Amino acid sequence: MRNLLIIPIMLLFAFQVEAQNQTEPVTVGDVLVINQTENQNFKSLDLPKANFIIKKGGIANYKSLNGNRVEVTAVETNDAGETTVKLKREDGRKFFRTHTTISANIDEALENGELIL
Repeated sequence: MRNLLIIPIMLLFAFQVEAQNQTEPVTVGDVLVINQTENQNFKSLDLPKANFIIKKGGIANYKSLNGNRVEVTAVETNDAGETTVKLKREDGRKFFRTHTTISANIDEALENGELIL
């Protein structure tokens, strides 16, 4: 009877340890590609609104992001477990000629296909 209780408890702890040992999907310095499929707006990329881009003198063309290679500059995880990354363009230019970095929820972006490793 005692062995029947020990086995499920050991399995429970084993799964918890395995879940904690999972690594982040990306690290600082990784290069990703922005991908936009047809009729899809960017949901997991935190992009500035068009009026803020225009006020700063930029061009609000979201289609120009497609195919850009971006580098991960920071990785942050909040209390809810969501991982947010800061992205800058690999070629050193600014997004929309106004913003040097953008942020993204990396888990959603990889799942939706908005970012490709």
